[in-house]
Amino acid sequence: MDMLSPIFLRYSLRAKVFFSGTLCGVSAMESEPGLGSLHVLRAGELLVTNDGEAPFRITEPTLLFYPQSRRHCFQAERDAKLVCALIDFGGNIGNPLLFGLPKVLMLPLRTVPGIDATLDLLFDEAFQARAGRQAALDRLVEYFLILLLRHSMEEGSMDGGIFAAMAEPRLAKAVNAMHEKPEEPWTVEQLAQLAGMSRARFAAHFHAVSGHTPLGYLTDWRLGVAKTLIKTGKSLKLIAPQVGYASVVALNRVFAQRHGQTLGEWSATQKESAAGRAESEK
Repeated sequence: MDMLSPIFLRYSLRAKVFFSGTLCGVSAMESEPGLGSLHVLRAGELLVTNDGEAPFRITEPTLLFYPQSRRHCFQAERDAKLVCALIDFGGNIGNPLLFGLPKVLMLPLRTVPGIDATLDLLFDEAFQARAGRQAALDRLVEYFLILLLRHSMEEGSMDGGIFAAMAEPRLAKAVNAMHEKPEEPWTVEQLAQLAGMSRARFAAHFHAVSGHTPLGYLTDWRLGVAKTLIKTGKSLKLIAPQVGYASVVALNRVFAQRHGQTLGEWSATQKESAAGRAESEK
């Protein structure tokens, strides 16, 4: 069962490499709201300070992923070969998966099987000036992130959140069903049947593992999908049935309960923010 493809079908993953090379001295980093960041250390050592926490040292090739914007600082104690990228995985439109991830995922590269070939490609591109370099780096970082998520799920290294539920074989069947078919009128009983559990046991286990109630998560997923669809230009009349609501009124009622505004108001706010960013970049 492919647990990740339904997610990437709904939320586009985009990376933008902003640094590749040898880091010397101290560098402070923080992405804009809605964006995460990913850093791949190939060689050297780093002293890492995350906002509000004690510093720690990395002494081997390591991947660091910050799912959401967070200030962090790198100090290269020996020349550190790094690739750093901004990650857009639907943070601005409320991808519920991001909120189930830890503030930072740190993974020694030696623990990820089959990553050496991709690592070689990434740093070969990073230290060469070839045609299409930026596009190649961005795509390779996106692949790195997929490998990170896949490995974390397969190893069961997520302590909580929806990714932890996706790594649990019984719950995974129910989560995948919600991800693949948000338009279905799912009930807790139906989801429990998919998981091969009683209704009460399923509801309790789902909450204990993920931190969500089954229908609470389903609602968050549906509203997140609705946001992705409205950004493609689809009308609310078409969007509502695609995310399990009989009418625009019903969809807006639930959206307002969750977010304090209707989808139309949210869309207008997004357009204003995008126009403001575009103006500031001129």
